[in-house]
Amino acid sequence: MSTNEELTHVGNHTVVSLEYTLTVNGVLIDTSESNQPLEYIQGQGQIIPGLERAVYGMAIGESKQLLVPFSEGYGKENPEAFADLPRADFPPSIPLNPGVKLQVKTNEGKKVQARIESIEQDTVRLNFNHPLAGKDLDFSIKVLGLRTASAQELESGEIEPAAGDQ
Repeated sequence: MSTNEELTHVGNHTVVSLEYTLTVNGVLIDTSESNQPLEYIQGQGQIIPGLERAVYGMAIGESKQLLVPFSEGYGKENPEAFADLPRADFPPSIPLNPGVKLQVKTNEGKKVQARIESIEQDTVRLNFNHPLAGKDLDFSIKVLGLRTASAQELESGEIEPAAGDQ
């Protein structure tokens, strides 16, 4: 929007364009390097709390390395978020290997993400925790752009494409 005031630092209701690399224990998990930067509205809880807190006050072009403890990321692993299902319930098309990600329907018909934790002779143990639960997250971030969020963006929580992106 052409009516946006020029922003110099990240604050609430700011659309932030953020370049990032995420590693856990030295292993690359995700990066915006070959994709579009992450865009979100600051102060809306759209990203994990520890990362959002670290971005407050940053300026365009500013970079930062930070460690987000699991308590400010995806939380600790919930020991009750596991389920043992009969191996016979899995169709032959699903590879029964630890780490395989699945979409499972609950008894209420809701679709949820799970991954195979282990395979026993007659059962398959599924883990419904977020894959990064219980892990400290190493981020390398750089603020690429800032602008004031529009009223519509604040209401919907969705970023409007820039005029040239449509």
